[in-house]
Amino acid sequence: MPLFLNDEQTMLRDTAKDFVGENAPVSHMRDLRDSNDPTGFSRDLWKQFAEMGFTGILIGEDAGGLGLGHVEAGVVLEEIGRNLSPSPFLTTAVAAVEALKGTAQAERWFPGILAGETVAALAIDEGAKHRSTVEMKAERAGNGFRLTGKKQFVTHGHVADLLIVAARTAGSAADEQGVTLFAVPKDAAGLTATPERLADASLAARIAFEGVEVDADAVIGEVDSGRDPLNRLLRAGRTGAAAEMLGVGSGAMDMTVGYLKERKQFGTLIGSFQALQHRAAHLYSEMEVARAAVLKAQQLLDAGDERAMQAVSVAKAMTGLATTLAVQEGVQMHGGMGMTDAFDIGFYMKRGRVLAEMFGDSNFHADLLATTAGY
Repeated sequence: MPLFLNDEQTMLRDTAKDFVGENAPVSHMRDLRDSNDPTGFSRDLWKQFAEMGFTGILIGEDAGGLGLGHVEAGVVLEEIGRNLSPSPFLTTAVAAVEALKGTAQAERWFPGILAGETVAALAIDEGAKHRSTVEMKAERAGNGFRLTGKKQFVTHGHVADLLIVAARTAGSAADEQGVTLFAVPKDAAGLTATPERLADASLAARIAFEGVEVDADAVIGEVDSGRDPLNRLLRAGRTGAAAEMLGVGSGAMDMTVGYLKERKQFGTLIGSFQALQHRAAHLYSEMEVARAAVLKAQQLLDAGDERAMQAVSVAKAMTGLATTLAVQEGVQMHGGMGMTDAFDIGFYMKRGRVLAEMFGDSNFHADLLATTAGY
């Protein structure tokens, strides 16, 4: 598979670039932060995403979507990252859609996602650093289940219409099997969401489930076999987060290179200094390696290749490292001004930090790759 976009994907990239750049630039994120917006994103903008067809990229044509793949979803996510656009696209139109595909829940939730009316949140993390243990209990109750436990780092969890929840129906916390995935509506009794501001001013929630009762139809997939839809969710979410992070790093790099071409010191453009040229060239090469890793992971996911899981971890780890380099170099090359709120470069550093942690950071995925290889 060639590591470049075809003509149709290039057209989608140009469309997404124009749309996101015009309707959700960095200033949009700054406005939401300064107004202390309690939602964390614009519902109107989410409906515009739907009108453009973006929310249906991964939904099959038989369900009213576009029937495209992870490469196309990544094209949109990269532009979201480049503009730091607050949006539920990653959690809803990518990760949640992949979890719901092929299940009875798809018929219920896909129409709302396609219309830009439904927002999904992922209640899967219980501890720090994206550990895979699931301790939250789901006990049989009548013809359904009773959920008891806590989740954290649930992006948009306080305003989501749908929560996708991983809970244990059998076995112990570290067991691979015995996990079941549930689709829980926002108005379920006993559910409490407490939003908190993250480093980039986005909102994520700590969610408590105190005897939340759901019927058997809330199960995504099969009871005790939730790892299958959960792994689909994780592969899609990790690849999508890598693509968005790639946009963050690319946006920071473009801003930095532009600054090097404009800023003068002692009457000379600082971009003419060889030391800064070397650093910029190194940054460019690292971003291109990360770009290739992300595209490869997307292509393998679309092809259903068994190597996709390893490729996804490589992409998430590589992009985390490259984007961290991009935002750190950006702040340093902007000098003292890079530390102020007047310049946007600081926002890229904060967003990059949050995305690096989402779905596991570089160390998490390096360890996962080593463990998978038998080390």
